[in-house]
Amino acid sequence: MRVRTDDEVYRVDAVWLGPPKATFPWRARYVAWGVGIVVFLVVLTIERQMGVGFGFFSTAWALVATIILTRFITQRISHERPLTAVMSMWVRELTAPRERTASTGGAASAARIRVSPQRPRPKLSKKQQRRARQQAQPRRTSDSRKKEVRGVRTPARP
Repeated sequence: MRVRTDDEVYRVDAVWLGPPKATFPWRARYVAWGVGIVVFLVVLTIERQMGVGFGFFSTAWALVATIILTRFITQRISHERPLTAVMSMWVRELTAPRERTASTGGAASAARIRVSPQRPRPKLSKKQQRRARQQAQPRRTSDSRKKEVRGVRTPARP
């Protein structure tokens, strides 16, 4: 048994062939007419911005460019992929963040690297640090200790 799908319903394009008894020699979907009018106005605007005057040949070239661009755009549009989806995809593609390909900075250099004249020592435990500090300080003798007199400050040690 063969199950028929409803794809044929969606494959039918909404096509305007022209007025009755005077049809156009080409088929164009309704969406193509709308896209074509917008593209034609955009092409004419670009021509004016470029300094091309309004005349027969400039308008004819605008019509040729419109047909080419409209065909290019409508080839990518279908009932499964409408114009609004294609336009939003295009906008998102243009505004998406890009990976930077240009490098920042120049050639690698060791000019700014600080070099210490002493090599690093292993970290000591707190007990070993205390012992090292005690050994570094000279031992005080009894004659270096003086009794402090009340109200008189002793000079600071060097």
